[in-house]
Amino acid sequence: MNAIEVNQGDSPIVLGLPHTGTHIPDVVSAKLNARGKGLDDTDWHIHELYDGLLEGATTVRAMFHRYVIDANRDPSGASLYPGQNTTGLVPLTDFDGNDIWDRPPSDSEIEERRLTFHAPYHAALEAELARVRDIHGVAILYDCHSIRSVIPYLFEGTLPGFNIGTNLGTTCDPAIESAVAEICAGAKGYSSVINGRFKGGWTTRHYGQPGSGIHAIQMELAQSTYLTDEAAPWEYDAAKAARLRPILKQILTKLADMAPTLGGNT
Repeated sequence: MNAIEVNQGDSPIVLGLPHTGTHIPDVVSAKLNARGKGLDDTDWHIHELYDGLLEGATTVRAMFHRYVIDANRDPSGASLYPGQNTTGLVPLTDFDGNDIWDRPPSDSEIEERRLTFHAPYHAALEAELARVRDIHGVAILYDCHSIRSVIPYLFEGTLPGFNIGTNLGTTCDPAIESAVAEICAGAKGYSSVINGRFKGGWTTRHYGQPGSGIHAIQMELAQSTYLTDEAAPWEYDAAKAARLRPILKQILTKLADMAPTLGGNT
């Protein structure tokens, strides 16, 4: 199967989907332990949740699982959150701190995976952002994520429903952060935070260069907002999703409408 799935559109919005894939090559799967083979840290059904919300949106989706290599981590292996528990370029543990490998990958295996999976994903994403910017004069990368709302190993308490990340306001025009925050704050029945535990992963930080016409924002959704239960079999809850999707649609539509005000073409 293809490691990357790209659907080109003509909107100024590019949706990044680095963690929805579940494909693991047999040679990698053979080295995972039983916990690792459960794939618990997948951003379950996020591609389905966002499907069709914005006409013309470009999507770039990693089809490989984050346990193969994490497309939202610095390829150098540098930590996103120094001093805090997190997972690396190739995770050695799951989000609960449990080992996921019978045979952890060697440095050479990690480099091979970087070349085979991580680099092509980002080549595709970079190309689409450049293409969209050429059309509109600006591109807005909206990086789509989700995670369980209670993970003591990673954070205290219960995660808000909407977790907006702009690396402390550096990855996009302030108007983008404000617009998304306003919609989330006004969404009845949901909580939200800006640059809380999740401030934007490597993708958001790397591509978010407002001065060059590329703005980036990360949305980390608590999986309680659209899954039946935050545990296997990770079922998509159609009723919860039906309540959530209009809010996400409002966000994406607002960002697309804002593009001309950010220096894009009218």
